[in-house]
Order: sequence, then C-alpha cells, then structure tokens
Amino acid sequence: MLTRKIDNTLFASYSDDIPSFLKKIYSARGVSEAQLSLNLTGLLKPNFAQLNTALTLLEHALVEQKRILIIGDFDCDGATASVVAVKSLRLMGAKFVDFLVPNRFEHGYGLSPEIVKLAIKEKQPDLIITVDNGISSFDGVQLAKKSNIQVIITDHHLPSKNLPEANAIINPNLKNCEFLSKNLAGVGVCFYLMSALKTHLSANNYFPKHNIPLPDLRTVLDLVALGTVADVVKLDQNNRILIDQGLQRIRLKQCSPGILALLEIANRPAQSLQASDLGFAIGPRLNAAGRLSDISRGIKCLLTDDINDARRYAAELEQFNQTRKEEQARMQAEAQAVIDTQSVATGKFALSLFDPSWHEGIVGIVAGKLKEDYHCPVAVFAQSGADLKGSIRSIPSVHIKDLLDLIDRQTPDLILKFGGHAMAAGLSIKKDNFPQFEIAFSNAIQAHLNNQIPKVELLTDGTLEAPDISLSNAQLLVKAGPWGQGFEEPIFYGKFELIEQRVVGEKHLKCRLKLVNSPIIHDGIAFFQAPVKNTTVQLAYKLSINEWRGNTNLQLMVEQIYECDV
Repeated sequence: MLTRKIDNTLFASYSDDIPSFLKKIYSARGVSEAQLSLNLTGLLKPNFAQLNTALTLLEHALVEQKRILIIGDFDCDGATASVVAVKSLRLMGAKFVDFLVPNRFEHGYGLSPEIVKLAIKEKQPDLIITVDNGISSFDGVQLAKKSNIQVIITDHHLPSKNLPEANAIINPNLKNCEFLSKNLAGVGVCFYLMSALKTHLSANNYFPKHNIPLPDLRTVLDLVALGTVADVVKLDQNNRILIDQGLQRIRLKQCSPGILALLEIANRPAQSLQASDLGFAIGPRLNAAGRLSDISRGIKCLLTDDINDARRYAAELEQFNQTRKEEQARMQAEAQAVIDTQSVATGKFALSLFDPSWHEGIVGIVAGKLKEDYHCPVAVFAQSGADLKGSIRSIPSVHIKDLLDLIDRQTPDLILKFGGHAMAAGLSIKKDNFPQFEIAFSNAIQAHLNNQIPKVELLTDGTLEAPDISLSNAQLLVKAGPWGQGFEEPIFYGKFELIEQRVVGEKHLKCRLKLVNSPIIHDGIAFFQAPVKNTTVQLAYKLSINEWRGNTNLQLMVEQIYECDV
C-alpha cells in the first residue's frame, strides 16, 4: 500500500480558511488554492483551433434557417452532448435542428457512410454536427461533403496523423489546438462550442435583431456534468467546475426532467447528489439503451420538458438496464471460465477473449471488470456480422490508443479500424485474425513494459487518528468534491478490530468495527466481500455518509480488507 506524499510548501501556502484535514489531501494532490475555486468564471477560454470557421458556419445556418442534424455516439457522453447541442441551438433560434444516433449493430461507430445515407434519406440536413465522434470518420465525412452537406466535427478522442476533410474540427487534442485542457469529454467540447457561439452571436447583435431572448446556457450544465462524469475523463479544474456547477443545478432540481426521473427510478435523492451517483446510477441506465438497442430513448428522456414523458422513458431505460445486468453476469461468468481453463494467474501481460454468443454492446463492461481483477489490459470481442468487434480497457502504464497505433503500423492488415483514449479503445478485426491479434496484443504490451509486470499497489492518503474518523470530516470531503479520475476521493488505511460482521444482499459484508486501541465503534460496509476469520484486520477505506430514515451517520466504505495478526 502506497501513501501520497504531502507537498509541505504547498501545505504552508493555503489560507487558514482551509481545514488542516483538507490541506493534507490537497497538497498531496499538488493542487494550489487557486485551483480549488469552482466558479464558472474560472473556466478556460475557448481558444480552439478552427473555432472561428465553425462559428461562421453555425451563424449562417441559424440566419438562413438551414436544417441542422446532430449525430452523436451511443453512450452517455454522446447522448448528453446530443441534447446539449439540440437544446442550445433551439435556444439560439434554430427551427430545424434534430438528432440522429447510429445504431451500433447497423451503422457502426461515428459518422459512417451508413449513417450519412440514413441522414440524407430521413432528415435531408444542410449541416451535420458530430458530437463525441467524427475524428476518425474519413469515409462518412467524404460522403457528406459529396452530398453538399457541411460538416462540423466536435470530438475529444485522439486523432490519427491524418484528419477527415470536415469544414471545421473542434477537438482539444488536435496538435495545433491551444486549448489548455485536453481532458474535456465530448459533451464538454460541445458545450464550449455552443457557449462560444452565443458569445459570437451576441457580438454581432444577432439576438435583438431576430427578437430572440438571450439564452442562458447554464441550463444545460446538468447534462454537461452527467456526460463528463460518465465518460470517466480526468477531473482537472476545468472539468471539476463543469461538474460542480451541474451538480448544484440538479440538487436544486433546476435540471432536465429526464435526470430527475432517472434519479427517482434509481432511488437517489437529488438534494444530496454526488458525482459518483451520476456515474453509478444514471450513466449505466442511459448506456444500457445504447448497448442493447438504441440510445435515442435516452436522448428523448433527457430532451423532454415533460416529467411524465421522462418517467416513461426512464422506465424503459430501467428495463434495458436490468437486461444488461443479466447479460453481463452471464458473459463475465463465461469469460472467467475461459480464463480458469487457461490457468491464468496474476502476472499476465494482457488478456484477449472471444465468444460468438457474447453481446457486442456489453464487451466493454466485461473488459473493465477483468482489467480490475487481473491488473492488465483486457480485450473482449463479440461477433459482429462476419467480423469481430472488441473493447479494450487498459491500465495507467499502457496508453492503449498509442499501442494500437503501434500494432497497426507493425501489422497493417491485422486491425480493420480502431479508436479511443489512453485507457479505453474500440476496434474491429477479422474473425480469423483473432489468434494473431491475441499474440500481437500481448507481445506489444510486454515490450512496452520492458518485460516487467507493473506492481499494483493501492494509493492512499495514509492513516487517520481516531478523532479524524468522524462524520464532520466525511462532510468536509463531500463539500471538497467532485472527486473522480485524476482527483481521486481520499482512501485511508489502518488496523481495525471487527466487532460484528454479517452478509447482506447475499454478497456484501456489513460490519461494526473500531480502530485498534480506540473505543469508538463505526459502521462499515465492504461490497462483494465474504466474511473474514480474523477479528483484527487491515482496512483501506473511505469516509462516507449514510442517510437512513432521517438519520445521518458516518460509515466506512471498505475498499480492501486484509486479515492480520494482532
């Protein structure tokens, strides 16, 4: 177990307004006091490459009332980005704006030729705006341009060496883009474009000239927060501002009725909502529709202004989510059985798995679970027509998009297409090429890691004395959020005595425990944990708050538990 080191210079620089408990946590993360401010005024300026070109195109489209079509992705980030674009453009006077989302089983990912053909047939757009996709859509962009359709790409995925020939590309990860944060989610990129458009139109006196009320784009920050959390991007200050501002609106119920309906069905009260609730309760229900069928139901849920319609959509999404859980459980059990027959132990450089019965919409979740269990990059494939579609989940020491670039250069005919981030990617290969990919994937990772398996150790914020294990400190941590990727919620460790333990919900360990040599007894819960034999244990835990029947109490959220000697 590793402990973050406190930057003493940074610690001393904080004002007395910050409790010492938080000073240690902030300084161990290298965060200055200025970076703690989460006011909207602290957002970075939208100095994207090609922004002016995109704004000019959008202004002309609005003035001339062209038909604008938003084409998104089939996950929560893409869904929220689609809604942000549609709502924002409608607020700015667009009368002919609609959305279309690829069905992953029929059209593939992104602005494919298939989705462009469908768009022409059903929507007749003059302008296509992609959200959370498009940076690798060479053929689709080409077909759109040949069909006299203008294309603006908004994306955050890493570009390859060449770029599609769109009219404009807004992506913080373009080589010549000066936007300082490279961590925006797709919905964040879309929000920035819409905000810049509002500023651009205001400067040109557009709103009074066309008798349009000045739009307040803060009204879509709930959606920006949801998509940003669900996409698990790094929470730099800019993303934390976006999430915090959105959370504030949801807590006040100044948000999409669809979000409120999903919170109702997930039994999560809006007034105490945390970023983690968006990631674990709302995001999966929206993603389930895109994984199993069509994310458009999720988009309609977030787009409607009628709470009754939102509740009907939310009920459909809940059914999808239950089906997804069942299918995921089956696939995980079968994947584990395959691994067991291979006698795979910890210390594997990579895992590649395929079964023709697996669902291509769920392979990413299974890959993520196996990656956590085996601490190595995992590729899981499903049959998709004549080919295989796969999802990869990686570990911090392996930038998976760069590694796929390397494999593609070394064996050009192995991968049909791919794209993604540092920690996650999607790809397609020919079915007969699976054995070759399995070898190439493992060899490339082994070479990248210099034949050294990364040592997996939990990173903590050290030990706490008995008085610091308190409800007041748990409440401080809630206020110090949002926590997430790159700004991880604090984990502490210590030696505890187990006073009681019992299994609840068939697989979770509910316990009462106390720090060794302390008389104070705390409630604790360890998910997916069997009872332990020893009464003295080493725990890694988070300080959490349990609200039940009007009572608010401290609860230790146990992350890891080790039996040890007294």
